[in-house]
Amino acid sequence: MTPTPAAVVDNDLREKILNDPGLILDDRDVMNALVAATDGAMGGNVVDMRGLAMGRLEDRLDRLEDTHRSVIAAAYDNLAGTNMIHRAVLRLLDPVTFENFLDVLRKDLPEILRVDYVRLILETKDTSADAGLAAFDDVLVPAPDGFIAEYISQGRARQDRKITLRQVNPEKDMVFGEAAAWIQSEACLKLDLGHDRMPGLLVLGAEDPHQFSPSQGTDLLSFFASSLERAIRRWLA
Repeated sequence: MTPTPAAVVDNDLREKILNDPGLILDDRDVMNALVAATDGAMGGNVVDMRGLAMGRLEDRLDRLEDTHRSVIAAAYDNLAGTNMIHRAVLRLLDPVTFENFLDVLRKDLPEILRVDYVRLILETKDTSADAGLAAFDDVLVPAPDGFIAEYISQGRARQDRKITLRQVNPEKDMVFGEAAAWIQSEACLKLDLGHDRMPGLLVLGAEDPHQFSPSQGTDLLSFFASSLERAIRRWLA
């Protein structure tokens, strides 16, 4: 019986590999195929410790690459969020009248912050509509004393948090009106409007139920809330 002749590597291919072994070493699929061929040649009763070690190292490398991608993605998201908040703050500095300011909240802020609805709640002892602000009833909501604390806490133990992120609130109808049917998550930014002044609340509403959740960071929204407080105090002065 004539033995099967050994496979002959093409001369050009052999020359390329000898001149640049990295062509093989840097290609994971080719190396895996070579290792598998080696394992098959050794038989099932031989344990290749080096192969096992290499497999574990590859697994660790894959996990490190996944972590690296996650860190990079988080960094980009954080940078994008920072730029978004900076744009919103700068836009709040433009208005020259309170009516212009409310118009910015109604038209510009949802686009900049990528939310669907914005409502500014101001507690007042007189909740009757101001004739001059009637055109802004879709963004400015007057509320009785104590409403904001109750809205944030939802009847639970009082929570003195500046930022609250969550899914929809049962009392959202008073805040969002007809749009309440579409709101799935919200960000509540409690506003301190100064000494002897009743508090305010900016509510950002989103149709996406996952846009705002308690697990998210609040540093950027806290900064935005502080900037908004200063802007509103200027109009209340």
